[in-house]
Amino acid sequence: MTDAAVSAQSGSQLGGLPVDGQELASLIAAKLCHDFISPSGAIMSGLDLLDDPTAQDMRDDAMSLIADSARKMVALVQFCRVAFGAATTAERFTGAELTALVDNVVAGGRATLAWNLGDGDFGKPQARALVNLAYLTVGALPTGGAATVAVRREGAQLVIEGVAEGARARLKAEAATGLAGQRLTEGLAGQWIQPYWLWLTADQAGGTLTVEAVESRVSMTVRMPS
Repeated sequence: MTDAAVSAQSGSQLGGLPVDGQELASLIAAKLCHDFISPSGAIMSGLDLLDDPTAQDMRDDAMSLIADSARKMVALVQFCRVAFGAATTAERFTGAELTALVDNVVAGGRATLAWNLGDGDFGKPQARALVNLAYLTVGALPTGGAATVAVRREGAQLVIEGVAEGARARLKAEAATGLAGQRLTEGLAGQWIQPYWLWLTADQAGGTLTVEAVESRVSMTVRMPS
C-alpha cells in the first residue's frame, strides 16, 4: 500500500455537502438491506429445511442455522439503530453498551478488536461516531490483524482513535473517498456510504476526521465536542 493521508474538511469548505438528504437516505437504506439479507435469508433456508419432509435428519442443523442467524440479525439491528439512526430512547450510552454493539457484529471475523474507552459516557453523536469508526477499523483488516479503539478527552474535545495493524491492512478506494467527505464518482456505493456517514457525523457535530494509511497500518481519528 502506498502512503496516504486524508484530512476531512467542513461541509462549508467543500462548497456544500456533496450528497443531498434524499440520496443519502436511499444509499443508507440500500446498505441496510444488503446487510440484513444474509441472516434473514439464512433464517428462511432453515425454515425451509424444517418444512421439508425429506430433510428431517437435518432438523438439528436447521435449528442451529436459524438460531445463529437470528442472533446475527438482532446484533445488526441493534448496531444500526445507533450507527445510522436515532431510533432509541437513550440519550447517553456507556462504553460497555457501545463495545457490545460492535463486538456482536464483528464476532467471528479474522481480526481482533481491543478497546480502551476509559470512564464516562457518550451522547448520540459521539456514540454514532464511535461505533462506526470501530466497525470501519476492523473492516480495514480483511485478512486479519489487530484493531484497537481508544478514547481520550482533551479539554472540551473528545478524541476517538481507531488503529488497524496487519499484513494487509488497507482502505478500499471507495472508503478513502467517503472518509474524505467527497462524493463517489466511481466504484461501489455500498463500500462508500458508511465511511462517508462517519465523516458526516463528525462534520455535523463540529468535529474533524483524519485518516492515515501506510504499509500494514490504518488509523482514523475523530475529534469532536465532548
